[in-house]
Amino acid sequence: MTDTATNLEPVQPQRQRKPDWIRVKAPTSKGYGETRQLMRDLKLNTVCEEAACPNIGECWTKKHATVMILGDVCTRACAFCNVKTGMPRKVDASEPGHVAEAAARMGLEHIVITSVDRDDLPDGGASQFVKVIKALREQTPQTTIEILTPDFRNKMESAVAAIVEAGPDVYNHNLETVPRLYPTIRPGARYYASLRLLEQVKRLNPMIFTKSGIMLGLGEERLEVHQVMDDMRSAQIDFLTMGQYLQPTPKHTKVMEFVTPKAFDAYGAIARAKGFLQVASSPLTRSSYHAGEDFAQMRAAREAQLAKVRAGGAAARTGA
Repeated sequence: MTDTATNLEPVQPQRQRKPDWIRVKAPTSKGYGETRQLMRDLKLNTVCEEAACPNIGECWTKKHATVMILGDVCTRACAFCNVKTGMPRKVDASEPGHVAEAAARMGLEHIVITSVDRDDLPDGGASQFVKVIKALREQTPQTTIEILTPDFRNKMESAVAAIVEAGPDVYNHNLETVPRLYPTIRPGARYYASLRLLEQVKRLNPMIFTKSGIMLGLGEERLEVHQVMDDMRSAQIDFLTMGQYLQPTPKHTKVMEFVTPKAFDAYGAIARAKGFLQVASSPLTRSSYHAGEDFAQMRAAREAQLAKVRAGGAAARTGA
């Protein structure tokens, strides 16, 4: 009898069909091409490309790009991420200057700097973040700086202290998902360690805005998302981002649900009620999507909050 199984072709994993609200047009604008060429000229990596961000066309057309320092090879292998995994190359000493030059040539009012995980480095790459921040302050002092760092596993306290001392305007570190899903989605990280990192930023400098985000559609339950919001508020996180997880390749974790825009709006309303200064919640929301506009709104919200506190204090002193 013939073993028909041996005659079968291997079944290739299929991409999931995206709903209409998640589809975006391929980038073709002049601005997109100019931004892409600038990144090539300065030998800079961007998370926009490496993570296959769906908003790359819109952002690069506006000359907005999220620079990814410390190379394009990550020492982790998260199930949701499209960045290459392996042994990274030597840190590029010219990178901080190139980042500052890119910000100056693009005329950026706000820049987002992220990185791959570099567990191979003694400080996890923290010193490179510091050098980039200093280079930006020297060359484009008017540019506000937002950083999105890894968790600096086993060297968190010293790494965070060095970066906070350098003085970014926003410190972002993403929790990514609910605690229950960490073993499969983010196996190299620990949920409560990430929360402690953000708490430490606030302890060291309460005036630095803190930011974190999660992906939806990975199989999380609604009440689990609410609990993450509460945990973030306990850690005094100012800004929450929520976006739809998209499977970058068939080899990555499958999308369990395409969350509707209406559901994202509901999550956003709950988050605002819990006291975040700023909330971005939509299927296409990503950590650095509209980051400049969101930063301006967050800063205005804090100023209004502080003005209200001062007015209340003055009224109490006068007995009004």
